Amino acid sequence: MAAVKSHPTRIVIVGGGYVGMYTALGLQKKLRSGEASVTVIDPQPHMTYQPFLPEAAAGSIEPRHVVVPLRKVLKRCHIVTGRATKVEHARKAVTVELADGHVEEVEYDVLVSALGAISRTLPIPGLPEVGIGMKTIGEAIYLRNHVLSRLDQAASTNDPETRKRLLSFVVIGGGFAGIETLAELEDMARYALRYYEGLKPDDMHWVLVEAAGRIMPEVSAKLGVYTVEQLEKRGITCYLDTRVKSLEGGHVVLDDGTEFDSETIIWTAGMKANPVLRNTDLPLDERGRVRCTAAMQVQGLPGVWAAGDCSAVPDLSRTEEDPTATCVPNAQHAIRQSKLLAKNIVATLRGKPTKDYFHKYVGSVAGLGLYKGVGDVFGLRFKGVVAWFMHRSYHVMFMPTVNRKFRVFVDWTQALFSGREVVALGQIHEPKAEFDRATKS
Repeated sequence: MAAVKSHPTRIVIVGGGYVGMYTALGLQKKLRSGEASVTVIDPQPHMTYQPFLPEAAAGSIEPRHVVVPLRKVLKRCHIVTGRATKVEHARKAVTVELADGHVEEVEYDVLVSALGAISRTLPIPGLPEVGIGMKTIGEAIYLRNHVLSRLDQAASTNDPETRKRLLSFVVIGGGFAGIETLAELEDMARYALRYYEGLKPDDMHWVLVEAAGRIMPEVSAKLGVYTVEQLEKRGITCYLDTRVKSLEGGHVVLDDGTEFDSETIIWTAGMKANPVLRNTDLPLDERGRVRCTAAMQVQGLPGVWAAGDCSAVPDLSRTEEDPTATCVPNAQHAIRQSKLLAKNIVATLRGKPTKDYFHKYVGSVAGLGLYKGVGDVFGLRFKGVVAWFMHRSYHVMFMPTVNRKFRVFVDWTQALFSGREVVALGQIHEPKAEFDRATKS
């Protein structure tokens, strides 16, 4: 006679990003009452839709509308706001450092590794001190306030060298994140200058630095060249096949001998697997990602699953050409993987077969500011307004929840008639400054 379980199957999802949230959402819809419990562990109480971060930073979308509160969406799941620091599958336990600082263990029967990638940095002098990332909503808000505050300060100084430094903006990394961030922020700053007496677009110095010989490898080389041409027409200087040697004190030194000063240095030069995975007993590949089958089960570990940026899921659309091919880390794969992952977990719980993940890459679209974009879809190239519209349509379709889709659409509609918001709210970074002055006066 089979043993009767004393509790529902405990499913623990480590990570609340695309994969974590979508998998949990799928599980809460498909699981029967009492069949299993679902716990999601993440340092933030929300999921961030990262493709919209550049638009949030540039004032086209309200920042709160590109994040999805986990507790509101995952009503049948248990949300743990904390950082997973260790996974011991031998004991089926996850060690979590909670928001209040104390540490506890969360036990599981089924584990889902949904950890997201982190920024890949290089040992460049000065980078830790002056670099600004672009992976979180906090960074997007900070960048928006920072760029607009540089315009305010530049309009208030008569020193030409100080003004030049304030109006020099650098983006390091020519992937999608870097190009969209650069293009959106430059477009916002150009729009904002109409309200600044004494400043004109030619006073700004926007710079892109990319170590490879081309930008946006996800699209065709011709479209990459076209994008560079369009950026240069807007006065943006593009350094390709160029590396940064030093950033100390905001003094930018490139390996071709170029030197200049800047107070805004944005780092988007690649991602790497989450270092938490090194503190687990899960099998990892040479890039630190979890080794998986095409069904997203972790190799050799029944009951353990992984998907998203930090998983090495075979890309069945390319394995005939390259047997070692794995899915590239992007939202397109992460969202689709998570939906199948939820189905596979439920199928396993009910003794049914799983399905392999298969998705042929259809292409990519990128926004380059208001009414500007590029796209490479099904081998067809799109430019300008058409690509911009495709970019927005595609991403609002994949934006989680009807609530957030509606809010983003309303933001776009308002911006269409009233323009971008160009207010710097820098005080949020020093919320006690005015109160402290009042107490000392």
